[in-house]
Amino acid sequence: MSALSEPPIARHILTYAEDLRGGGVERAQLRLARGWLAAGRRVTLAIEDIDGPLAAELPEGLEIIAPSRLLALPGVVRRLAPDVLFCPGNFYTGIAAWTRLRLGKACPPIVAKMSNAPARADHGRLMHAAHQVWLARHGSFLDHLVAMTPATADEAAVATRMVGRTSVIPNPPAVSIPSDSTSSELPDLPDRFILGVGRLEPQKRWDRLIAALPLLKDQAIPLVILGDGSERATIETQIRSLGLPGRVLLLGHSSNPLPVMARATVLALTSDYEGVPGVLREALSVGTPVISTDSSAAVAEIIDQPDRGTVIARDDAAALVAALDAWLAPIAQRPQAVPQPGTDSAARYLALFDQLVRR
Repeated sequence: MSALSEPPIARHILTYAEDLRGGGVERAQLRLARGWLAAGRRVTLAIEDIDGPLAAELPEGLEIIAPSRLLALPGVVRRLAPDVLFCPGNFYTGIAAWTRLRLGKACPPIVAKMSNAPARADHGRLMHAAHQVWLARHGSFLDHLVAMTPATADEAAVATRMVGRTSVIPNPPAVSIPSDSTSSELPDLPDRFILGVGRLEPQKRWDRLIAALPLLKDQAIPLVILGDGSERATIETQIRSLGLPGRVLLLGHSSNPLPVMARATVLALTSDYEGVPGVLREALSVGTPVISTDSSAAVAEIIDQPDRGTVIARDDAAALVAALDAWLAPIAQRPQAVPQPGTDSAARYLALFDQLVRR
């Protein structure tokens, strides 16, 4: 077949982000970009602030455009003429809508990933109603929506009115970095500890996990949290008020959390809302049991067997304490390692992009 008769493909993919402060959305975005680059595609990242912990994870060959504001993205799209625009998560769909509005028919296909649950526990009645109206408009400016599990895809398709235009593609798996530079930056870890991994932001509700420590049977077990964010000062105040400065270790962002997960006794996630929490899959992949609030429909899909972990209600403090006591007990058995899905995720996205370009 001659080059002229070959079907078109998405040769150039443009994606965008606000910064590289260490969120799961941006980390998955960079992993996908690495896979697309490895497949020979051109990938451009438009980003307001290139500084942050994830800067060390920028893949080789990624083109960087630094507009002063993401509201300038329509101009970037017009100038670079990419084949596909990839929106990496819910937080960024407003920019996708703005780009479609400004460019109209000149806008390339837009594919967005549903990174958070359609219904958020931090929304009151009015905010929830407004958010549902906003989600219902997504089908007017998105060409396709990607969710990471079947349950979240079903929710997303209904909420966005994009039934028939929704696919299930998991995030690429986390891979332990073969370098001792990251682990050497961490202090010595205790023999047994509870682990939390995630940004220090209100959504994650680390206050629930910290408040459970004084109520545990094991009054010596420490809590290690990997992550950083705007709530650090508030969390430090809570730690002091509960008299726990020696039991809670805030170690900041880690670009290589898998070795720490493997050493943890249990990983706990106490969020108000999530999309598909990658930390649960990562912990299970190294044989560490997990405890999670029912912060997403995906949680029950990941913790699908009782020997892997425990799902609790968001505001059930007693259930959190009971679950921690159970997994910290000397007789508790670690689960068998559960391989992470998503080794072919980059290729599946490319197949989707190519299909949209051919249309």
